[in-house]
Amino acid sequence: MRLRQVLLAALFALWSIASLALPRESRVPGGIAIISIPGGVQAPTAMLNDRRAAVIKSEKGWVAIVGIPLGMEPGEHQVKVNTGTKIVEVPFRVTEKNYRTQHLTIKNQRQVSPNPEDLKRIASERERSDAALALFTELSTPALTLSTPVPGPKSDSFGSRRFFNGQPRKPHSGMDIAAPKGTPIRSPASGTVVEADNFFFNGNTVFIDHGFGLVTMYCHLDRIDVKIGDQLAANQTIGTVGATGRVTGPHLHWGVSLNGAMVDPALMLSE
Repeated sequence: MRLRQVLLAALFALWSIASLALPRESRVPGGIAIISIPGGVQAPTAMLNDRRAAVIKSEKGWVAIVGIPLGMEPGEHQVKVNTGTKIVEVPFRVTEKNYRTQHLTIKNQRQVSPNPEDLKRIASERERSDAALALFTELSTPALTLSTPVPGPKSDSFGSRRFFNGQPRKPHSGMDIAAPKGTPIRSPASGTVVEADNFFFNGNTVFIDHGFGLVTMYCHLDRIDVKIGDQLAANQTIGTVGATGRVTGPHLHWGVSLNGAMVDPALMLSE
């Protein structure tokens, strides 16, 4: 009887994962690839550039949900799969995408050309951000689609090449959502707060680990209502919209990382 219960529970878990909604696929830099991979009864592991990707059991077999870095060159690439008995390289193609250019004017010149002390702080904060965004923790069921964290018009500025006061900077790695200062921001899925602090460029910022390589970040908050270690339910308030850090006005900068790659949040939206 005990063995039968365990088998039924395992079958139900696989059915539940197979029935999950998937993100929208877009095999471009900053996009998501959904790749069929080999595997047996046990779940295989999949790696892209030494970063582990989420793997789920679909109706047609095992698939890897792979975030494609914004800096990845178009062309042929491989996901390295460990089936438990052998290592297999599964190829996939990344196609080119031309993102638009944005020119923004920032009043605070230090936010464009930081001084030496600022640069030390920025380097330390970058290490913390990179560590949070690279997390891979295994939970019972992965979150593969997300709800919008705050209502408001969504920009299509992800991936755009940005110039601040005429100076080139890194491409925009998130989605900007316009909303009045003080608007509540809600977690788009359950997860754990892994960073919450004031950052030089991003202002008041929160990072949430949703498991299986999916980490979300929320920048420029007016108020942070959570702390590191908090376990969040979906739709739980994490803070309010603000204009802290390098901004031109109140809004939420929402970033989504899959296997350490910043991807277009629009691909993850369930609505």
